[in-house]
Amino acid sequence: MMRLALIDDYQHAALGLADWDSLKPEVAVQAFHDTPANEDVLVERLRDFDIIMAMRERTRFPRTVIERLPKLKLIVTTGVHNPAIDVKALAERGIPVCGTRGRYATTMELTWALILALARHILPERQALREGRWQTTMGVMLQNKVLGVLGLGNLGSKVAVIGKAFQMEVIAWSEHLTAERAASFGVQRVEKDELFRRSDFLTIQVLLSDRTRGLVGAPELALMKPSAYLINTSRGPIVDEQALVSALENHQIAGAGIDVYSQEPTPADNPLLRLDNALCTPHLGYVTAESMAFGYQQVLEDIRAFLNGKPIRVFGTEWTT
Repeated sequence: MMRLALIDDYQHAALGLADWDSLKPEVAVQAFHDTPANEDVLVERLRDFDIIMAMRERTRFPRTVIERLPKLKLIVTTGVHNPAIDVKALAERGIPVCGTRGRYATTMELTWALILALARHILPERQALREGRWQTTMGVMLQNKVLGVLGLGNLGSKVAVIGKAFQMEVIAWSEHLTAERAASFGVQRVEKDELFRRSDFLTIQVLLSDRTRGLVGAPELALMKPSAYLINTSRGPIVDEQALVSALENHQIAGAGIDVYSQEPTPADNPLLRLDNALCTPHLGYVTAESMAFGYQQVLEDIRAFLNGKPIRVFGTEWTT
């Protein structure tokens, strides 16, 4: 019998979101609810498993881990790519990595939840009301403001459409964005510096890669208006976290909505968490009941296909493009 590890099940929900019993008697399933920080602990936990199901990039699988998992035959991850997995090291052992398609609406909705909460000071006003204080701040309207979208892909384009519904002026930039694609969503393509200078709300929607790591640093933040807000629901390392903390502490920008961090789970002493002008959430972008169930069900499909000798949604094949 093969053994399947469902790792990083923070909400203790994985076993109830797909019909894992349908894998019996070929596969026994076990769920784990935390992420070991130590590689030795991780290897000891997983060394006897044949199949590992990873939830996004919550756990890293570098070569140093992969080489110490002797029984491993398959990794399945939610998402169409996972930079935390050394796919090359797995390929050298003939171990496939299979993925799942995502639901972009979940992260788009959280992006707008952060924008609206920042614009209208929802959390500070809630706290003030609890303390007996009435109307302590003044928010800003979204109508006629400039929404900047850094990356107009599947997710960024959905964010942009909602911006248009709020009657915002929407501008966008990414390295390969064309004016024609931008125009197809009613968006103006601008250069990178102009994006940072003009945006009242700037949302990051590019994928993490060597090209985008550290893309938003001190020079870019210095271009932003003192009244502007930065929102990151993509990946933490795209933004220089120390530079962002400095910009917020010195009120170079009005605030930030942050769902992703350079280290996840982010430590309790992360300075972002103590700043009043930073609205921080624990990488909730894709974490909805519907999205998680959708992902786990596709994981189950991937495993069944592998057991039948015909793996599907394999990394490095056309489906990911």
